[in-house]
Amino acid sequence: MSDGSNGAEHLLEVRNLIKYYPVTAGVLRRKVGDVKAVDGVSFSIEPGETLGLVGESGCGKTTTGRCILQLQEITSGEVMFQGQDLTKMKGEALRCMRRHMQLIFQDPFASLDPRMTAGDIVGEPLRVHDIAQGKRYRQQVLELLSMVELSPTVAGRYPHEFSGGQRQRLGIARALAVRPAFIVCDEPVSALDVSIQAQIITLLMRLRDEFHLTYLFIAHDLAVVRNISDRVAVMYLGKIMEITTSDRLYDEPRHPYTISLLSAVPIPDPVVDRTRERIILKGDVPSPMNPPSGCPFHTRCPHAEEICKSRVPELKPTGPNHWTACHLVEAA
Repeated sequence: MSDGSNGAEHLLEVRNLIKYYPVTAGVLRRKVGDVKAVDGVSFSIEPGETLGLVGESGCGKTTTGRCILQLQEITSGEVMFQGQDLTKMKGEALRCMRRHMQLIFQDPFASLDPRMTAGDIVGEPLRVHDIAQGKRYRQQVLELLSMVELSPTVAGRYPHEFSGGQRQRLGIARALAVRPAFIVCDEPVSALDVSIQAQIITLLMRLRDEFHLTYLFIAHDLAVVRNISDRVAVMYLGKIMEITTSDRLYDEPRHPYTISLLSAVPIPDPVVDRTRERIILKGDVPSPMNPPSGCPFHTRCPHAEEICKSRVPELKPTGPNHWTACHLVEAA
């Protein structure tokens, strides 16, 4: 295995996923380069598992999720879902497969049609996929609202009448409507207050256990993914730097980038928080249009050596269920 999974049968397997956006210039719109949003990402997710995908804004997390769901056409690579390559599916075959995959959006207000009632929003997938009609349709809509801890009496309200947390619950209910096996959660709590974030994460965990769901949980905050994720993949400039179990990532981080991210996560104990070392990275994240040679992190890494500037590190095993893309970390 090359992605840190334990070898069980995969629900989803991403193989060398690449997504480049062409950059054009001039009157004739000639191509002058590429924005390398996702640059050779590989991982797998097993049934019932939650994989956290974390990294700074602009590192390619959201693009990865959208490419998996085929909402964006990939440049190259494979996305195997339930043994079928989604990148080779078109039209009706892909539409039918989408019943098993859903997306929870980052912005709960922008993702809901302001002209539709809550009941219509939640029930739309039931109509699109011709799952229920009439009395059965209305009954399922009310059940979905109850699943996400909303009163059935809110079915006639419009999105602007709800709080941010309630709107995100509507988005979750809509995703659950077709009883999917796999859900991409694209920073589902980043636009919410901290107290509401905890409620939504607890809800997602309960629904995962109740309906045997599998999540790709995208976030830029390592603290957010700790409790919900079984494994965590750390992404930087379109590449995965480290992937391991949630506990190992927090207790024994190997990659210098992961270590620097964790040093910025607040600790409840003020004594420990004051005495621990904080790592301040120099400079800004390089442009994905012109990424550095070798290791993409070497321009900001406090431990970079000459080999880091010339050779791209391979994602290699560096411990039990632990994979790291770093020349300075010894292979297991």
